[in-house]
Amino acid sequence: MIYLDYSATTPCAPQVLAAMAPYFRDRFGNPSSSHAFGREAKAAVEKARLQLAEFVGCGPGEIVFTSGATESNNLIFLSLLLDAKEKRRKIAVSAIEHKSVLLPAKNLGTRGFDLTLLPVTSNGIVDINVARKLITEDTALVSVHTANNEIGTIQPVKELAEIAHRVGAKFHTDAAQALGKMPFDAQQLDCDLASFSSHKIYGPKGIGALYIRGGSRKWPWDYPLYGGGQESGIRPGTYNVPAIVGFGEAAVLIRQQENDYLSKLQMVTSLCSNIIQSSYPKARIIGEGERKLFGILCFLIPYIQADALSTSSSSICVSHGSACNSGTLGISHVIQNLGLTEQEAVSTFRVSLSADTTEDDLIMLQKELSHYVDEGMGTI
Repeated sequence: MIYLDYSATTPCAPQVLAAMAPYFRDRFGNPSSSHAFGREAKAAVEKARLQLAEFVGCGPGEIVFTSGATESNNLIFLSLLLDAKEKRRKIAVSAIEHKSVLLPAKNLGTRGFDLTLLPVTSNGIVDINVARKLITEDTALVSVHTANNEIGTIQPVKELAEIAHRVGAKFHTDAAQALGKMPFDAQQLDCDLASFSSHKIYGPKGIGALYIRGGSRKWPWDYPLYGGGQESGIRPGTYNVPAIVGFGEAAVLIRQQENDYLSKLQMVTSLCSNIIQSSYPKARIIGEGERKLFGILCFLIPYIQADALSTSSSSICVSHGSACNSGTLGISHVIQNLGLTEQEAVSTFRVSLSADTTEDDLIMLQKELSHYVDEGMGTI
């Protein structure tokens, strides 16, 4: 079985598993306890916080651990909803956001907020000129992901943050898909809030983080959760120490190997593009352009049965849309917003690669694709 769905999730790196192992049994203390076991666990949490902070370009006091990017995203919108003091009642998000941003935003749109969907070009990039007109002085929050999970386009985050700040709005970016696939520096991008996920960078599932510029004292709205006060009260609950340690170790691993990893990822992405497009001349890449992550290729091959390819193949693992839609099929809202026809949309699929993907893996993909072309509809 050839795995080509690394944007959905990645395997835990051996170094990550080794770092986590002691905290399941031998060092099992609760970081909130004051005794030696607790202090040992607390030190491990703070070490991981520093490791992640150094990776994303911020101070350790600006990192809050969560269960994943989905929770990080939801915390932001729930906090805004609950804050009765917030007089601004408008939010702006891109039309192709991950559903963990789009759905909370739409929920606020039913609860007294004015929701603005920022349109994208046919390549999946937020139109800066349109955004400048739509983000106004009554906007409380602008949220645009760093890079899209389905087509890999990189958004003009710094420029959008500048537009948001010019009218006094907070700017958030979901960086779950970007982390590890491109350099990321929260301070250079000038974002107020950013979301991260461990399992996208060879760390464990069930752990993520939220960057807050200036730390918890700068949290802009009401605290959405109540409990034992962990994470300065923003995300209370017993620490998942093994997962936090694993996230920190994954951040160190990717940071140490970043240049080499990205170089290899660039080469294998180019190789994949060449193999598929030379074999299927009518194939095209959705979201093609300079502002694009290495490692994500969304192909449109006319007449291919993309849903069958993703659900029935016993040889390869690729995706038809986002893996975060709980296994549901249908036309992706991302693809819909790019102006494709319904026939084109159902013929798209995502290949997401790692630096370890080989030429043999890609040749296997090329061979497997031939089984899912509807020859009765024409040839490619």
